[in-house]
Amino acid sequence: MNYRKGYLALPLIAAAILYSCGSGNAQENSQQVPALPTDFIQVKSGDEDVSTGYPGSIEGQDNVEIKAQITGYLEAVYIKEGQYVNKGQTLFRINPSVYNEQVNTNQAALKAAVAAQETARLEVEKLKPLVEGKVVSDMQLKTAQANFKAASAQVAQAQSSLGSSKINANFAYIKAPVSGYIGRIPNRIGNLISPSDTTPLTTLSNINTVNVYFSMNEADFIAHSRATASGNTTGDVDLILADGSMYSLKGKLESASGNFDRTTGSIQMKAVFQNPDKLLRSGGTGRVMIHNNLDGVVKLPKTSVKDIQDKYFVYKLEGKDKVKMTQIKVSGSTSQDYFIKEGVNAGDKIAINRIDALTDGAQVVAKVAPSK
Repeated sequence: MNYRKGYLALPLIAAAILYSCGSGNAQENSQQVPALPTDFIQVKSGDEDVSTGYPGSIEGQDNVEIKAQITGYLEAVYIKEGQYVNKGQTLFRINPSVYNEQVNTNQAALKAAVAAQETARLEVEKLKPLVEGKVVSDMQLKTAQANFKAASAQVAQAQSSLGSSKINANFAYIKAPVSGYIGRIPNRIGNLISPSDTTPLTTLSNINTVNVYFSMNEADFIAHSRATASGNTTGDVDLILADGSMYSLKGKLESASGNFDRTTGSIQMKAVFQNPDKLLRSGGTGRVMIHNNLDGVVKLPKTSVKDIQDKYFVYKLEGKDKVKMTQIKVSGSTSQDYFIKEGVNAGDKIAINRIDALTDGAQVVAKVAPSK
């Protein structure tokens, strides 16, 4: 029995020895984790031009829907889609026959009214001396004078009817109200055209000057208003075109609405650009870039910032060889840098590489370079 007890104790002793050796090796390995060579920058504050972009839609200064003002059959189309036309140029012709006949009828009615007016005038002139000679009564003269006034009113009415018919006849020739580019022309010769048509004959866009409309949220609007009031912005804006290139001319920022939209929490803005080369067209898109000058701002490269569940962290050098994971708040950004609102001050040393390998309290071999 004693031999059996000794036999059972041997495996337990061996296991304890192995565990003790393994634990010692783990402790030794944890203590031998080498310090990571890490590059740091010593940040400084300075003045920066912060650009914020907003997607926008381009519209011509004048965007006009061309519609008929009379009913009739489309008889002629004088322009082509995409053509540039001048103000006053004839675009379409509706068959004017009915309206020309109305003009002729009203002209005849005017002539008849003028003749009746002249007859009434002659009657008045004839009765005046007869009344003075007491040949006829004064009542007859007054009646003749009333007839003359009625005849004059008929002339005025006939003139008005003639004017209206001439206007309608002129409406048969549809002309450009402004200079600009012709849009799509959905109708063809022979189509019946009416003022009640929902689809216009075409659209006309004056793009010598264009407006780029975009929305700005309330926080950005307040910040921009304060920057404008303090003189930190000139009001000049840039436009990034759809191909990523920068439009050559600067624009001016204006308000397109005086109130915020309650459903979106944003306000409508517009940037006005001159368009001498007609590069910008209605219906196009672009990105409006607004510039604000910030004084005394701390800037960090995005490669030095760790994003964890929409929170931002950096590794700050503590002493000579340890890092501390520090949460920061960001006030703005460019394509390469963050502008820091809280968490980092001028003079702090921030790791700019090995961000994924570092942990809070990790030892490092620090190489510090000044911030650019």
